[in-house]
Amino acid sequence: ETKAGKSTGKTLLEAIDAIEPPKRPLDKPLRLPLQDVYKIGGIGTVPVGRVETGIIKPGMVVTFAPSNVTTEVKSVEMHHEQLPEGVPGDNVGFNVKNVSVKEIRRGNVAGDSKNDPPNGAASFNAQVIVINHPGQIGNGYAPVLDCHTAHIACKFSELLEKIDRRTGKSVENNPKFIKSGDSAIVKMVLSKPMCVEAFTDYPPLGRFAVRDMR
Repeated sequence: ETKAGKSTGKTLLEAIDAIEPPKRPLDKPLRLPLQDVYKIGGIGTVPVGRVETGIIKPGMVVTFAPSNVTTEVKSVEMHHEQLPEGVPGDNVGFNVKNVSVKEIRRGNVAGDSKNDPPNGAASFNAQVIVINHPGQIGNGYAPVLDCHTAHIACKFSELLEKIDRRTGKSVENNPKFIKSGDSAIVKMVLSKPMCVEAFTDYPPLGRFAVRDMR
């Protein structure tokens, strides 16, 4: 009971307790974007990153894209403790066999070589929304793209269609330009290959931001 009389509904703690934890995408194939790669004396090469989907465990054979390096995972660690497996949300370091620190780098993505391994893409089509950009954007616009841990120069090679942000329906084919507030499907060409996925398959690898070079 409060000063205003009887209260109804849940307390804050009850409301927090009632929250369903998010479903972790354990059943999807592994996707682990690398944040860093370390060379540790007496151990070897240790890539570090957050598991976005799937599971990583010792003995697994992983492929790094777009480097196209395949190797076995010797061990998985989090907070200096060995793990039987790393699951989505875990920031892990994992020791890999016979790979030099020069072969893989930040922005590469590790995946299970036997279960839908990741690939590098040279170009892709994506929906973009222009937010807070002065002037107009046309074919040839060359921004910097950030997707998972990758940071790469790209080019809007073709504005394919302008779409209604509310309905997702096409309102104009091959527009000459787009401006702030517009949404469009754009063919993006990358300055070098990058691992990117369809948002419907692997959401964390299907989201990106682009910004001016300056």
